[in-house]
Amino acid sequence: MTSAGYLLFETAVGTCGLAWNADGAIRAVQLPEHTEASTRMRLQRRSSDAVESMAPPESIRTAITRIRGLLSGVRDDLRDLPLDLNGVPPFYQAVYAIARRIPVGQTLTYGELATQLDEPGAARAVGQALGRNPIPIVIPCHRILAATGNGGFSAHGGVNTKRRLLAIEGARLDGGQLRLL
Repeated sequence: MTSAGYLLFETAVGTCGLAWNADGAIRAVQLPEHTEASTRMRLQRRSSDAVESMAPPESIRTAITRIRGLLSGVRDDLRDLPLDLNGVPPFYQAVYAIARRIPVGQTLTYGELATQLDEPGAARAVGQALGRNPIPIVIPCHRILAATGNGGFSAHGGVNTKRRLLAIEGARLDGGQLRLL
């Protein structure tokens, strides 16, 4: 067993961060911010009890390698990486479970995801859950779009970051707009 920790790491899209619990399960991922310092600060806010570590457990080293790969165009859905969703509301957990099943390079709309939850009127609630996703990339909230196009994205860079992530994954772009696959 290890202690809760976090670290920053370089990827093809910039400096990301990852925090883990004492059991080595991922509890937060931070996409790049304006600066490395702001990336670190946002990650620390999400995992205030974690200590920065350059010697993460093997499961975390593996997760980082795979996240780097995905962000470089390797088709890896990251579904099997262990997550710590303690304190996350059950509805959000259900949304995240469906999001994790979306294949790399594919998308769903908020409404389609709500329908898969057997709550077809809950598209807005799905969007709220995705906006509070503590583990982006591993829980691929960027793969969920509004029925009319991209929808929002809470990471630095907003919709442009979402488009970039989907382009890396091979989602088709039509005139700058994502085509639902």
